[in-house]
Amino acid sequence: MVPKEDHQYVGIIQLLHHFRWTWIGIFIMDNNNGEQSLTITWLRAIMFVADPENKQTALLRNVWIMTAQIDFVLSGFQISWDLQMFHGAISFSVHSRAVVGFKEFLQTINPHSGYKDGFLQDVWEQLFECSLSKSELQETSNRQCLEENKLEDLPAPMFEMEMTGQSYSVYNAVYTVAYALQALLISGFNKKKTMMGRKSDLPYLQPWQLHSFLHGISFNNSAGEKVSLNEKGEVMGGFDIINLITFPNRSFQRVRVGIMDPSSPTGKELFIDEDLIVWHPVLPISLCNDHCSPGYWKKEAEGKQFCCYDCVPCPEGKISNQKDMVDCFQCSEDHYPNKEKKGCILKPIIFLTFEETLGIGLASAALCCFFLTSCVLGTFMKHRDTPIVKANNQSLTYTLLIFLQLCFLSSLLFLSQPGKVICLLRQPTFGITFSVAISSVLAKTSTVVVAFIATKPGSQMRKWVGKRLAVSIVLSCSLLQVCICILWLSTSPAFPELDMQSELQEMVLQCNEGSAFFFYYVLGYMGILAIASFIVAFLARKLPDSFNEAKFITFSMLAFCSVWISFFPSYLSTKGKAMVAVEVFSILSSSAALLGCIFLPKCYIIVLRPDLNHREQLIKRN
Repeated sequence: MVPKEDHQYVGIIQLLHHFRWTWIGIFIMDNNNGEQSLTITWLRAIMFVADPENKQTALLRNVWIMTAQIDFVLSGFQISWDLQMFHGAISFSVHSRAVVGFKEFLQTINPHSGYKDGFLQDVWEQLFECSLSKSELQETSNRQCLEENKLEDLPAPMFEMEMTGQSYSVYNAVYTVAYALQALLISGFNKKKTMMGRKSDLPYLQPWQLHSFLHGISFNNSAGEKVSLNEKGEVMGGFDIINLITFPNRSFQRVRVGIMDPSSPTGKELFIDEDLIVWHPVLPISLCNDHCSPGYWKKEAEGKQFCCYDCVPCPEGKISNQKDMVDCFQCSEDHYPNKEKKGCILKPIIFLTFEETLGIGLASAALCCFFLTSCVLGTFMKHRDTPIVKANNQSLTYTLLIFLQLCFLSSLLFLSQPGKVICLLRQPTFGITFSVAISSVLAKTSTVVVAFIATKPGSQMRKWVGKRLAVSIVLSCSLLQVCICILWLSTSPAFPELDMQSELQEMVLQCNEGSAFFFYYVLGYMGILAIASFIVAFLARKLPDSFNEAKFITFSMLAFCSVWISFFPSYLSTKGKAMVAVEVFSILSSSAALLGCIFLPKCYIIVLRPDLNHREQLIKRN
């Protein structure tokens, strides 16, 4: 009726895992009986022999884990021994339950009654160190047993009033045999014996004949608990986990703090309530060294025991969020480690906005340049009848100024929150507006060159003099960029995405351009237009024309190309918000270069030196 011993070994292992104890020692007798012959008495003797000078504090820092085979009972001279070394011990005990009437029965039994029970008399004389026979008193020094002696007056180390696991097993065993005999009688055993001509009494029953009736038996005992045996005749029971609490008067108390239930799912057979356990003095560590706190990981200590380790801080970018982790791990992409490296924090989403200092500066610069361009456009429109305005192709001038305004405003798209529409529009808008502006500059310089060539006798270029050439250049160059952008949007359009790698503690909301090839193709095409304008303007800078603005265009294209040549290494070497800021700065600076180099000298003459804005003065200066 005792559960299989293997179950308690599994329970001990799970108990060690539960408390993460690795620094343990094992006491066992080197014989066939093993742990069955190891008592508490022997444990104390071993400890005190090993440490005779320190008996008061021996092993008070340790916790004893005892199997159900070790009987914690002291008698005779052992009663005077101190039990403090076993305070807080954990023991596996055969499962038991309080049986109604058992304690009252112990309170009433007495060997002085008329019924003679030799076993009871021997127990009584041993427990109370007395003699029930007067003849024995003459031969020994024992005193006479008193009728007032009661079992409930004995200290717990000598006799417990509660039913122990061993007694409960015997109790269940008696009932099991009784149920088996009942089943045997019901089956007609006596009837068969009578038919064979024998007397129908149970004395003829052999023990082995009960085996088949014991297999699979199940019943509820008087304690209200189900008792069952499997097909192999093994009891389907578990173990109680007992915490031993000792007191200064050498008494102790057993407290059930958990169970070991073999019928539970694998790995969950052990249940323990830590709040009920009383330790000495606190929960023991039982490790080679202290636990590694979160933020650290266990590294095997060279030259030490296998369960010893060093606590090493987690490397940068990794965390450990539990004690004694064997390695640190990285947070998910949308989280980053906290300062202590023991937890992950959600990365906030950021993007270049109008609210931050850099965004405010770039947006203010874009708006200022836009209003400045508007003032220049207004000035040229107001003084459209003056020679300096008429001589520089009014339609191209107005087209260039309007698209410079759009170039400045297009930079604001890069400062807006990246979304599906914003990502689709910002690069094509920037590419097309710049292409129209540069095409207008190219048309201006080309018109000057063609006009000079047309003045030669017999020139075939006279038919191109006028607006026809300018319109053709602007439309053809701009439409080609429009086609490139349409192809880009139809095959691999830009889309918003979260960049979780560029910043350690932030997620950057940005636009994925979809195709790097088309992005650089758009920029490259603008570069080709700018270089063409620079070459034409450079060749036409010394033509004998009083209104020749090729020199100003040469400087503007030189500044424009310098900005975008430096843009590529800067753009490729930055990430996140800095990439957007670099592109916005390049847009503003290159647009401002066109505005300043081409139009500010003319505005100076128109506004501040109107006396020079006459045909005679311009011819005289030339």
